[in-house]
Amino acid sequence: MNASGIDKKTALITGGSRGIGLGIARRVLELGGRVAITGRKQAGLDEALAELDAGDRAIAFAGSASDVEHCHDAVRRTYETFGSLDLLVNNAATNPQYGPLVEADLGAIRKILDVNVIGPVAWIQEAWKQGMSESGGAILNVASVNGLRTVDKLGAYNISKAAVLHLTRQMALELAPKVRVNAIAPGLVKTHFARVLWEGHEDEAAAAYPLARLGNPDDVAGIACFLLSDDAAWITGATVVVDGGVLLVGPE
Repeated sequence: MNASGIDKKTALITGGSRGIGLGIARRVLELGGRVAITGRKQAGLDEALAELDAGDRAIAFAGSASDVEHCHDAVRRTYETFGSLDLLVNNAATNPQYGPLVEADLGAIRKILDVNVIGPVAWIQEAWKQGMSESGGAILNVASVNGLRTVDKLGAYNISKAAVLHLTRQMALELAPKVRVNAIAPGLVKTHFARVLWEGHEDEAAAAYPLARLGNPDDVAGIACFLLSDDAAWITGATVVVDGGVLLVGPE
């Protein structure tokens, strides 16, 4: 999917060193934009920058997505480097809990909510305070198809992604008309983050999908950039499902 109106715009993408975040960064650059990516480890960010090979159109900042100081600094440095922040992609997420929610460690649940829900709120607040309230822009929250259904052993993560979907609607209302806020809800995408769900049994996992395969980051990047682009100028508060049709067949 092509998307107009991203040329010369600046996107800040959390969790941008690999997977879906890196795929979106690559697509923004292909469309003529500039990117700032964040991630926990500098080494991973260095590898991502080398892969993107975009020269001074791509920069990176290492830190935790739920660290408010890191959030403030990354937004500030993006403005200092590029002179603008037009697009924000909340992609960073964590999931240290796998198993029945009723038996889950409460500390793990708190970490999931801190990174996956409170983190995006902090990034949106900083982008708004540091310039978007005046210049406008577009925000994209990366949720999950599991925020729309129940799936065994992923309860805490799914709750966090359901919260992201409502956060999207809430922020879309609060930030209009200056800033549009939308979300995508991907199905199972072949990333390092989701590897436990597909690695070593990809054919079995793909059998649940009407389109007969799992997703890849490029499947998500196109619709992500459409929602960020001027082509989506009259869309806000929406969630677009990108799931290979898995919601058509219900829970796993």
